[in-house]
Amino acid sequence: MTAPISDDTTGPRRRSGPARDWRIFHGDGVARPGAASALPPPPPWRAFHGGPPLPPPYREEWDTARRLGASAQASPLTAAGVDVVNAALCLRRPLLVTGPPGSGKSTLAYQIAHELGLGRVLYWPISSRTTLQQGLYAYDAIGRVQDTAVLRASTEPPGGPGQPAEPHPVGDYIALGPLGTALLPYQLPRVLLVDELDKSDMDLPNDLLSVFEEGTYTIPELVRLRAREPSVSVRTDDPHGGARVSEGRVQCRAFPVVVITSNGEREFPAAFLRRCLRLELPHPEPPQLAAMVAAHFSAEVAEEAQPLIMAFHERSLDSGTLAIDQLLNAVHLMTNGGPEPQGTPWDELMTSVWRRLSNS
Repeated sequence: MTAPISDDTTGPRRRSGPARDWRIFHGDGVARPGAASALPPPPPWRAFHGGPPLPPPYREEWDTARRLGASAQASPLTAAGVDVVNAALCLRRPLLVTGPPGSGKSTLAYQIAHELGLGRVLYWPISSRTTLQQGLYAYDAIGRVQDTAVLRASTEPPGGPGQPAEPHPVGDYIALGPLGTALLPYQLPRVLLVDELDKSDMDLPNDLLSVFEEGTYTIPELVRLRAREPSVSVRTDDPHGGARVSEGRVQCRAFPVVVITSNGEREFPAAFLRRCLRLELPHPEPPQLAAMVAAHFSAEVAEEAQPLIMAFHERSLDSGTLAIDQLLNAVHLMTNGGPEPQGTPWDELMTSVWRRLSNS
C-alpha cells in the first residue's frame, strides 16, 4: 500500500539522510584544526574549479595574537550573528560588516581565520584612491625596463654589441595583491579582510562585482606572453610567497572568506548589496569589554580594571565614538606605572587617551 503524500507545502523539504551541523564557526575563540574541512559543499552556482591546488598558506601566529590577544578572545556576536557568519561561509558570499568604530568589525576576520585554522589573514585597506587592480596585482613595468637596460649595458663589450642579455623573468615584476592572492586555487578558503570599503571611490564596489561573482581574473601582461611563457611564477601577498599563473588567468578553487567592513559613511549599490550577507555589530557591552581585556592581559587584570571598563562604557555611550583600542591603551597604562586610575591626574590623562574620534 502506498503511503499517503503529505499536503504540507509550507516550506522547502530537506534532503533525506542524517542531519549535519552547518555551523563550523562558533565565535568562542577556540581553535578547531580541520574545522574548515567540514564546510558544507557550495551551491552549484558558487562552485569553482581552479587548480592545481596550492599548499596551505603561511601561518602568522604573532599577528593573530596581536589582534585577538594571547588567549584569542571570543567574538561579541550574538547567536543570530554567528548564524549570519556561518551562512556567508556556507553560501560562499562576502560578509558586509557594519557598526560603530571599535565594535570588532576588523577583528572578526581574524577570529574566523583562527577558529577554522585558515592561516594568515590577507589585509586590504581601502582609501579613496584604491583601485581594483591594486587589490589584484601590481606590475613594475618601469623596474623591468631599467633592469633590462642595466643588464644589456653590462654585457656589451667596448667594441660594440655582443651576445644579447637574457632578461629577467617577467614574473619577477608581478606581485599579486591581497584580493589576487585570495583568489588563487587553495584547497581551503583564504580569509580576506577588505577594510573600510565605504572610503573607496564610488566605482570600486561595482568593479568588485564581477570578481566576486566569477572568482577569476586575468593578468594582461601575462596573457600577451602565454604563447612563449604559458606558466609564470609570480610573487603573492604572503611573506616570501609565490605561485604559478597559467595562461595569464587566475581561478579560485575555494571561494575566499571575504569580510568587508564599513563605518556606514555611505550607501553601496543595490547590486553589490545583493551579493553580500550583512551583519550589524553593536557596541560591546561591559562583559564583552572585560573579555577583550582578559584576552590581551589576564583575567586578574580584567577584574582589577572593572571600574575602568565601566567608565569607558559610559563615556562611549555618551560620545558614541570611542574605539576598543582606547580602552586597551588605558589598561596598559594602568598596569605599567601610570597614574592611579582615579583622581585629577588620571582624569586629565584619560581626556587625551579617550578623546572622541569625531570632530564634533
